[in-house]
Amino acid sequence: MAIGALSLPHSMIAGAQTQPRPRMVTQIPQGITTPDNIETRLGDLRFFDGVPDDPSASKVYNLLDFHHAYQAFLDGTKIASMDAIRKGILEFGPANTTAVLFEDLMDSKALFLTANTTSVYMFSWLQLGDEPMVIETPPNVLGFINDHWFRYVVDFGNLGPDKGKGGKFLILPPGYSGPVPAGYNVARTNTYGNWVLWRGYQDNGTTDKAIQATKERFRIYPLSQKDNPPEMTFKNASGMFMNTIHRMDEKIFDEINDVVQAEPLMGENPELLGHLAAIGIVKGQPFNPDARMKRILQAAAAAGSVTVKTVISKPRDQRFYWYPGESTWQTAFPGGAYTWEIDGTTLNDIRAAFHFYATGITPAMALKSVGKGSQYAFTYRDANGDPLDGSKTYRVNVPANVPAKDFWSFTLYDNQTRSMLQTDAQFPAIGSNDEDVVQNADGSYDIYFGPVPPDGKQSNWVQTIPGKGWNTIFRLYGPLESWFDQTWRPGEITLIDQE
Repeated sequence: MAIGALSLPHSMIAGAQTQPRPRMVTQIPQGITTPDNIETRLGDLRFFDGVPDDPSASKVYNLLDFHHAYQAFLDGTKIASMDAIRKGILEFGPANTTAVLFEDLMDSKALFLTANTTSVYMFSWLQLGDEPMVIETPPNVLGFINDHWFRYVVDFGNLGPDKGKGGKFLILPPGYSGPVPAGYNVARTNTYGNWVLWRGYQDNGTTDKAIQATKERFRIYPLSQKDNPPEMTFKNASGMFMNTIHRMDEKIFDEINDVVQAEPLMGENPELLGHLAAIGIVKGQPFNPDARMKRILQAAAAAGSVTVKTVISKPRDQRFYWYPGESTWQTAFPGGAYTWEIDGTTLNDIRAAFHFYATGITPAMALKSVGKGSQYAFTYRDANGDPLDGSKTYRVNVPANVPAKDFWSFTLYDNQTRSMLQTDAQFPAIGSNDEDVVQNADGSYDIYFGPVPPDGKQSNWVQTIPGKGWNTIFRLYGPLESWFDQTWRPGEITLIDQE
């Protein structure tokens, strides 16, 4: 049925030969009315002058519920990710009194989103009640706190207010209005649960100094116990299996629900909470989807999963690239915006893809800071734009004068887990700190990725696995100006047989 310029009720059209034209009928502009019977991707829909019959209404509501669930998956991935981190940490001991340390570095046995193999990872779960909590931090670390909604709270360490000397931070719980004593770096959080992450540095190839500093200085305790703080328990997680990765199936909605039930809603976007409420995730109420909704949640999770995988590996938004139109190297923070807000607009797709792929939110990861912190470039694809294949051998050239005051590295990741690629190597990585890496005569480096090393290239090779794809992050520690002004850039990852 075509949409005409004149719209009359269905019954009036049927009886147009016997009923006079109403005096007040006017010409209706095109595009305002819709046909009663239309074919859509939902199937045939039947309406009586704008009101659906029962089967059509059911189809429309199924679509609407799918939309809410699909959007809840995309925007709620960050929430599920933080829930998985919390559960992974608490496997090692209670909140507040347990610190998980990777005393011999994190390796490929740990399921942790895009961790590196060089930093000394350490973290705790901070659980607040009604009173402020004190965190005493060690010197010379890169640390920050993210809340249970995966929002930034505060930095500490080298890029924090303690300026790398270590200090005492006072974390105020949601809605706190009591006294705030002097002598602390004060931060307020909107959630009771919070992730505390800090990364130390190796010194002469060992983690001893960083680990010792944490064991001597790091504490979490209620303000009321400041005169007699409890002891911390330090657990070494190196070489152990742990899982901090959120679900990618319909169970992701259970993870999101756990956070909704645990936290004040004031810390999250009401629009996202609206999508969650529409599919039955409401604070103070049980989340018990019926059979129809379970089918919709399964379909939405499947659609959300392929969406974030597509956006992270083959983004269409050119702002996602370091060198648009010229390279496959990507940036996780277009425009240096750690909130993914540019010119008043949130880059929702990129934000969802980031939280699928990586973890940790702090301005320090995104802003230009010459000679401090780190910068990142990542890719799933080779110079031709094809997915990186573990059965093939690739080369990448790192030009001379790498703009890294400290060091640079490549780390390889599993496309499915986004954790370190599990091969024969404990650490699937290579970089300038590796003593046996060979430098070319012109000062550049050739790095190889493949199932076996090319002849004579063992020292510059990282193993991959046939039958598996992979991706890599190129990291610069202490990035210099030539990285930011792009007068220096890494080479593309190129198939050996195409050189």
